[in-house]
Amino acid sequence: MASAGAAALARALLAWALVALPLALPQPHGHRKVVEKEASFDTTYADWVDADLLNIYAFNHSVRRNWTEGVRVSVNVLSDHKDLPVLFVVRQKEAVVSFQVPLILRGLYQRKYAYQEVSRTLCQPQTKAEVETQHFYVDVSTLSLNASYQLRVTRVENFVLWTNVRFGFNATAAQPQYFKYEFPEGVDSVIVKVTSAMAFPCSVISIQDILCPVYDLDNNVAFIGMYQTMTKKAAITVQKKDFPSNSFYVVVVVKTEDEACGGALPYYPLSKHASPDEPVDQHNRQKMLEVMVSPAITWHARSIPDSFLGRAPYDSYGYGSFGNGSSSSAEGVTDSMGSAEVSYGYVGQEQFKRRTPSAPLRPLSIAMGERSLENVAGRPRLDSLSSIEEDDYDTLADIDYDKNVIRTKQYLCVADLARKDKRVLRKKYQIYFWNIATIAVFYALPVIQLVITYQTVVNVTGNQDICYYNFLCAHPLGNLSAFNNILSNLGYVLLGLLFLLIILQREINYNRALMRNDAHALECGIPKHFGLFYAMGTALMMEGLLSACYHVCPNYTNFQFDTSFMYMIAGLCMLKLYQKRHPDINASAYSAYACLALVIFFSVVGVVFGKGNTAFWIVFSVIHIVATLLLSTQLYYMGRWKLGEPGGGTAVSGAGGGQRGGTPPGTTSPLPADSGILRRILHVLYTDCIRQCSGPMYVDRMVLLVMGNIINWSLAAYGLIVRPNDFASYLLAIGICNLLLYFAFYIIMKLRSGERIKLIPLLCIVGTSVVWGFALFFFFQGLSTWQKTPAESREHNRDCILLDFFDDHDIWHFLSSIAMFGSFLVLLTLDDDLDCVQRDKIYVF
Repeated sequence: MASAGAAALARALLAWALVALPLALPQPHGHRKVVEKEASFDTTYADWVDADLLNIYAFNHSVRRNWTEGVRVSVNVLSDHKDLPVLFVVRQKEAVVSFQVPLILRGLYQRKYAYQEVSRTLCQPQTKAEVETQHFYVDVSTLSLNASYQLRVTRVENFVLWTNVRFGFNATAAQPQYFKYEFPEGVDSVIVKVTSAMAFPCSVISIQDILCPVYDLDNNVAFIGMYQTMTKKAAITVQKKDFPSNSFYVVVVVKTEDEACGGALPYYPLSKHASPDEPVDQHNRQKMLEVMVSPAITWHARSIPDSFLGRAPYDSYGYGSFGNGSSSSAEGVTDSMGSAEVSYGYVGQEQFKRRTPSAPLRPLSIAMGERSLENVAGRPRLDSLSSIEEDDYDTLADIDYDKNVIRTKQYLCVADLARKDKRVLRKKYQIYFWNIATIAVFYALPVIQLVITYQTVVNVTGNQDICYYNFLCAHPLGNLSAFNNILSNLGYVLLGLLFLLIILQREINYNRALMRNDAHALECGIPKHFGLFYAMGTALMMEGLLSACYHVCPNYTNFQFDTSFMYMIAGLCMLKLYQKRHPDINASAYSAYACLALVIFFSVVGVVFGKGNTAFWIVFSVIHIVATLLLSTQLYYMGRWKLGEPGGGTAVSGAGGGQRGGTPPGTTSPLPADSGILRRILHVLYTDCIRQCSGPMYVDRMVLLVMGNIINWSLAAYGLIVRPNDFASYLLAIGICNLLLYFAFYIIMKLRSGERIKLIPLLCIVGTSVVWGFALFFFFQGLSTWQKTPAESREHNRDCILLDFFDDHDIWHFLSSIAMFGSFLVLLTLDDDLDCVQRDKIYVF
């Protein structure tokens, strides 16, 4: 009984709710009245509507098959009933467009913006008849008690865009604009350029197919087609093959907020009595724009740069002229002991004057002994590449002690640092090439896969804000959006391959000279090791490949692809320059690539976390300075220094260069390896810098290292104070500055030592310097930057300047590849003048 009563009560409550719920809404006083009116274009209808009334405006217009005419509906609701908006429904032949006024659009953090004035362009249905009269209706309804509005329907002038004709218009968030463009006969690709004198409000440019409905509001413009945000410039390349109707819409939408274009969020007023969901009226937020459609480069014109780059530019280049001079006849060898004019060296404190024959010249009996070319020439050459390791000569304590004697002399010759078996060193430096080849394979394959994915995402979504192209000069080919930026990297690959061929020829010539037991090849000139050269050529080719991968879709996340092998090239060039005079003590491939990997690691960390992060910059600056000091110490003492060694060792030497604190081999040190270090360092500083203030023993090295420390400390201070946003370029600048400093020091010391620079390397130095100057000019043009928003980056876009196909950055690619190739040739030929000079007369610096 109780359950039956409860069920009856529930049914009664449900019936009451169903009856009472409609009473809560405004109820029509009778049946809804429908008023249909014949309406005409260019007439403003000031009318009203309420919950009992439905107004229908009937329009008709003639549509021709070969002529497209735009129709635009503009409404303005005069009543302020935000909770009960007026609904406008436009019914056409193939589409229905509906919108409410006030129009509510959402921004970031779900902010609401209300617009009382709304204008929409109607989608134009196609017709097959020559002339057809089409009807469309505008329905106006509301649940408000009384709402006044104004309605006006107009024809859009200049709805169809013409090639190379500029057209200006205004747009707002609630009054978007779109226009139609038809491909002329014979035009396969066009560039749609939109410009504005005002950066804000932020806008969106979209290219959509001729379909209904057209997505022309901030909340749906990204649903279809290609689009990109814009401040002052936007450009989209459109290909005819992507649009079956041979025509497309250019849609321009003003965004409700500027955050997507790098602008500030507007102040969101919230009064004490206002609801957080209360829409904000943005009043007159409009933008003046101009649009122009111009033809892109045609396939006929595109064949010009293809043929320009496709021809063999090096067919007539006789790289044999850079062959090794070691195969010269033995008559050209002069004994520097026999002539006061040819010999050079040091006399007392005048360290760079030519020495006289009476000076004590060659204290090399410990290192090399007295040797003559006649004795060397008859020595059989050992070709066996057995499993001799570099450390086979470092196992005995007396040999280690002999290294201390030789490498800490005041004046070193190349013969002092070329004592190890050439078979061992050949294997050591070949590892550079094989390691970088392995690194290249494992690095390039994931990169290629990633950038293909990026390009696929761009093509599928149409979001052109993903990649930072120079859109005013981006020529697509197939699925690639900017083929010209990829093609221009071909120079790196071709010139890298050419450099490898030159090195191969030099190595063949050198090996033939060794087979003949040529005295020059065996005992004269800078020791020939080609492994680093092969690594440099491979790095240049990989720079071209990875730069091309970066330019498939240049953006913030893959910029390291474009710089990784730049770090490697800078590091390998410094190592090669050091190896010329220090073949025995140059870094191994494993330690060198480990250091370069550490540099790339810091590059990635800096790009991700370094922007405005004070803690990161402090840590990096400290590491930079400490690494500079450790490397300076290693270079100054030629690696013959230790802070302590179990069972006996050498304390760190001071600026005077004496081996103070040294322990004879075979004896034990009373101190453990990690105790007394600071005390010994302070003792050396006191005795060498305060007590007797002795000058540096190795003046040349000290000058180089002091200058290097000044530059690196200055760069560290600059990074800590300024904290540049482009950390990868900052890190690359550190490497390039150190390379240029070392190269300048090498040239100066070579000339001061009485050596000369032959014509070919001199021409390479001059030509390369000029090309570098022009290349850097084009590099700093800055056609795009991922440090800003995509819309702000497009403000830097520029038109093509070479063959209507290549832009400034492409020219940077051409010139920088030539400059790098020339720089490699300088390193290759710089010491060719020493090919007939014995190694015990070539000085180390």
